Amino acid sequence: MVAGSAIYAVNVNAFTAPNNIAAGGVTGVATMLNYVFGTPIGLAAFLINVPLVLWAVMEIGYKLVAKTMGAIVISSLLIDLFSRFIPAYRGDSILVALFAGVCEGVGLSLIFIRGATTGGTDLVARLLGRRLPHLSMGKLMLAIDGLVVAASAFVYGSVENAMYACIVIFVSTKLIDAILYGMDAGTGKLFFVMSPCVRKMGDRIIEELDRTVTYLDSHGGYTKEPGETMLCAVRRFEVYQLQNIIREEDKNAFVIVGEAGQITGEGFRPMHSDDKPVKELLRELRSKAGGSGQ
Repeated sequence: MVAGSAIYAVNVNAFTAPNNIAAGGVTGVATMLNYVFGTPIGLAAFLINVPLVLWAVMEIGYKLVAKTMGAIVISSLLIDLFSRFIPAYRGDSILVALFAGVCEGVGLSLIFIRGATTGGTDLVARLLGRRLPHLSMGKLMLAIDGLVVAASAFVYGSVENAMYACIVIFVSTKLIDAILYGMDAGTGKLFFVMSPCVRKMGDRIIEELDRTVTYLDSHGGYTKEPGETMLCAVRRFEVYQLQNIIREEDKNAFVIVGEAGQITGEGFRPMHSDDKPVKELLRELRSKAGGSGQ
């Protein structure tokens, strides 16, 4: 979390703020406030995040927002601390936008992997993601950040700066999706967990990860005793959190983790009605091959 916050703070002080680029989110709003009123960016971001955190506490509970509160404090402090010695880069604007997008994407991904956000757009995207599971976090952030970028065009009086901000957001959101979800949002990991504590694990997974689980009746070949096996599919960035839950509930749990090449359904890639069966696709390929040989 600290490493992600540090990379994010470097991005703000080296690339976005010095070049009047408000790349969405609370930090983008704070950057505009710094431009207009001279308010420290970290302090402004912290104050704006306070009501958002309160909303999140009421929506999903204090326990699940605790890490986000820590990330907000750390990132806000580092942004203002780094402003004293991080040199600003005011070179080629395209390079600024590209490097800013990479730094922001990597920094936020490291924070997301730890189960936290930096507040603002990230927090709102996570809250909306609970109600719109078919949309990835990157896409939700892209939509919310667009409003901030539009406002920045008026504050800075420059459409070009807003366009560079769009590049930053595009690069960062694509990178976030690639790091968190892999190249395919429909892939992930499949967990088989055998333990007398699977019910407790399942309750925590549903509450903390907003994922569902399936309980299967099983029978131990060695112990000759009946039991339950929990089946759960998660995205790659959720593996760390799931492993922590399993470890905290039962250190001796027997766990099998496998690759899930394709996961369709709520929370993953939707099952499209126009997806064709494999046999039909093979039939089409054969007919095309036959047609080309005539």
